[in-house]
Amino acid sequence: MHIVICDDKIEDLAIIEKMLLKYSTCHPNINFETEKFSDAHKLFGKIQDNQLADIYILDIIMSKVTGIEIGNQIRKSGNKSIIIYITSSADFALDAYDVHAVRYLVKPVSEEKFFEAVDYALSYIDVKRGSVYIVKTKDGLEQIPYSQIEYIESSSRMLEVNLTNGGKIRSICIRKSFDEEIKELLDDKSFIKVHKSFLINLRYIKKLNRSNVIMESGASIPVSKKSTVNVKREYLLFVSEQYR
Repeated sequence: MHIVICDDKIEDLAIIEKMLLKYSTCHPNINFETEKFSDAHKLFGKIQDNQLADIYILDIIMSKVTGIEIGNQIRKSGNKSIIIYITSSADFALDAYDVHAVRYLVKPVSEEKFFEAVDYALSYIDVKRGSVYIVKTKDGLEQIPYSQIEYIESSSRMLEVNLTNGGKIRSICIRKSFDEEIKELLDDKSFIKVHKSFLINLRYIKKLNRSNVIMESGASIPVSKKSTVNVKREYLLFVSEQYR
């Protein structure tokens, strides 16, 4: 597990490194490789060269390159690295959400909150979590990591799984109901059924309206009238969970 820490304040960088070392000691089954940067511009260059890590723990307010700029560069590379922000201001939470950071922590950070953030980040690493959705297709079984599912549509007794990379995977004719087919996904707090024929991944909502949601891909997904209040509530809870 390659983890990068970047903070241009040496004392803060040392505090984060110390907490990560303690976390590693408490989890000897996870192999950590830690790399630290006090020069954000140097890290930015490595990312531009496609030298990417699994998890980034970043400050936001830095003199040469901001943590948000680093996050945007990670996403431009198409990389699904996990990003945690630890910063001195609460003013950039929306910017952090735009780059799909999993946690936004305000300094000083307690060990308990830091450990919880790392736990949460690791839960999104598919290799560790092993969360895959299995779809029966005409070519056989397809295993799809939860993190790669943007939304699923049920139509003509078939499932169409729309992926974050723009791809689509179509199932053969299903015998169970749509609710039964997506039951395992609904156990994951990232997913919610918004319509009798649609399940979406909350992580990839770009805009939430009264009657539809706009996904990162630009797809417009209908929200049924009976689901409107619940969808709005669950989405707000999901967002607040990311930045508590």
